Amino acid sequence: MNRVLIVKFGALGDFAQVFAAMTAIRQAHPEAEITLLTTPPYRALAEASGLVDLIETDGRPQGFGAWLKMARRLRRARYDRVYDLHTSKGSTRIWWALLPRSPEWSGIARFGSHPQTRPDRNALHNLDRMADQLHVAGIGPAYALGEAPAHDLAFAISASRAKAKALGFESVGARFGLSPPFALLAPGASASRPEKLWPTAHYAALAAALIARGVQTGVLGGPEQGPMAARILAAAPGAVDLTGVQTDQMDFAGLGSEALLCVGNDTGPVHMATYAGAPGVMLLSTRVSNPAHVGPRTRMVQLFAPDLGDIAPAQVLSALEPLLASVG
Repeated sequence: MNRVLIVKFGALGDFAQVFAAMTAIRQAHPEAEITLLTTPPYRALAEASGLVDLIETDGRPQGFGAWLKMARRLRRARYDRVYDLHTSKGSTRIWWALLPRSPEWSGIARFGSHPQTRPDRNALHNLDRMADQLHVAGIGPAYALGEAPAHDLAFAISASRAKAKALGFESVGARFGLSPPFALLAPGASASRPEKLWPTAHYAALAAALIARGVQTGVLGGPEQGPMAARILAAAPGAVDLTGVQTDQMDFAGLGSEALLCVGNDTGPVHMATYAGAPGVMLLSTRVSNPAHVGPRTRMVQLFAPDLGDIAPAQVLSALEPLLASVG
């Protein structure tokens, strides 16, 4: 098998969980040229993984002309096998676009060579669903539910640490002005899902409490979380703003590998940090997130409620107490 295509889009939280499956694909096809079809935000992360040979970032083309251009390129590539790890109606359209010479196909295309047909697939945890898909495709073991492993994101940690070292810092935390023990707070989430947001005032109260316990606190996120970070820092002097262009996806993992704890919503930076080793608390609104489906398979406690505002800072601190007991 000479040419393999992996299809994966989605949010960072989903993408952070794909590397165990990508590792299995690489191990199953050690001599193949593997291409990843994704979107621009994940190029650097995929490159750092070393699991694929080529990366194409037009996986979600805008307009029919762009879609046709992508489809023609994929047809010319003559892939021997495709692993559609995104498994949506949109990604399945690629199978139709490759007819009548469709390659072997692992995904949900009904007439593909290796369809994942189990009726409960949409209720499975992301890791279990992808592991089962690869088992159906003949390249992975049959894990019991809840046992499919996650990737430790060691490659992202190494990339972040190498950057810190090149800049003259002994650790990722030191690069950002953080000293052990430190905590990470990730107050953001998708702008289209405000239900996923624990109130910023609660994060501010938590940051103040952590600092009072001797735990330096950094506020993690992208540029859009800058205003949230400013409100948290105003209420918790001494906290560090890590939002904006200061940190990238690899740094989320690098910081997570060194952090005492991480607290955040169902958002990409939290998934990156915890799969890199950070324990802590993830806050999940049951209105939009199924804890059994998206909750990280790590040492992170999940606190959930329909309305996240009903979860008090004191409740989060109580869940963190086993981690805080070693401080001071």
